[in-house]
Amino acid sequence: MKREESEIFVIGEGAEEGTLLPFLFARFAGRSKTTVKSYLAHRQVSVNGCITTQFDTPLRPGDRVEISFGRAREAISHPMLRIVYEDDDLIVVEKRNGLLSVATDKQIMRTAYSILSEYVKREDPRRKIFVLHRLDRETSGLMMFAKSEEVKRRVQSRWEETVVERRYFAVVEGRMEQPSGTISTYLTESRAMKVYVTNREEGKIAHTGFQVLKYSDRNDVTLLELELATGRKNQIRAHMEYVGHPIVGDKKYGSKRALIGRVALHAGVLSFIHPTSGARHDFATPIPRKFTELFE
Repeated sequence: MKREESEIFVIGEGAEEGTLLPFLFARFAGRSKTTVKSYLAHRQVSVNGCITTQFDTPLRPGDRVEISFGRAREAISHPMLRIVYEDDDLIVVEKRNGLLSVATDKQIMRTAYSILSEYVKREDPRRKIFVLHRLDRETSGLMMFAKSEEVKRRVQSRWEETVVERRYFAVVEGRMEQPSGTISTYLTESRAMKVYVTNREEGKIAHTGFQVLKYSDRNDVTLLELELATGRKNQIRAHMEYVGHPIVGDKKYGSKRALIGRVALHAGVLSFIHPTSGARHDFATPIPRKFTELFE
């Protein structure tokens, strides 16, 4: 018997909320877990019309899940970048440390922008992508791009209402004595392109919330979860230097210790209100293994 090109499931009104992978395991109980996971890896699963590779995508009553068994959608094959979500308006990616978000005047090389630009042009050479926010070259984690100038304008004009949560994980030097709090200062940028704390007259206000997760006596480092209430350039890096706990490996902002061969900063959580549908989308990636090894 010929297999259907796709199967569609609609979450019933009385169903409990859950996540995508357990749902797929239950619906395809006769197939191996490796096979079911491959549907996600090969971008064959969409939720409410949006392709996703996130195994923990939340499912709610009324959601529509479609699995395509035709030719798998061609994904980006690049060791430094992974698409975690895509629809007609937005692309959310996980960037590895060492990859620039966009090219600079001094550095014209492979970037997240150039990789994604080539990707969207495979389907239509006229297509473009637009940067919504950036991560520093040595910062890993989640970032998003728009697929049209109109979507970019809508998101950036209402950034604080659209992007409802951005959380980072960092390993900093020394012990943070205060278990949690908020660092609030004014920031400005020097001619050498370094952001630093300044007075009110010349700077812009920046708020960084922090919470201590772990401390290592052996390495004398602290693992922090940080939340951005504002999105200033190099905000976290400048604030951690200011309070005397620079991020491990961040030589530009005062670090004296290169314990893991990279800057220990990761954009782990990104939540936003979709500019077209109005639905909330939540994405998370785990703390990098190199970070957690310092606390074992």
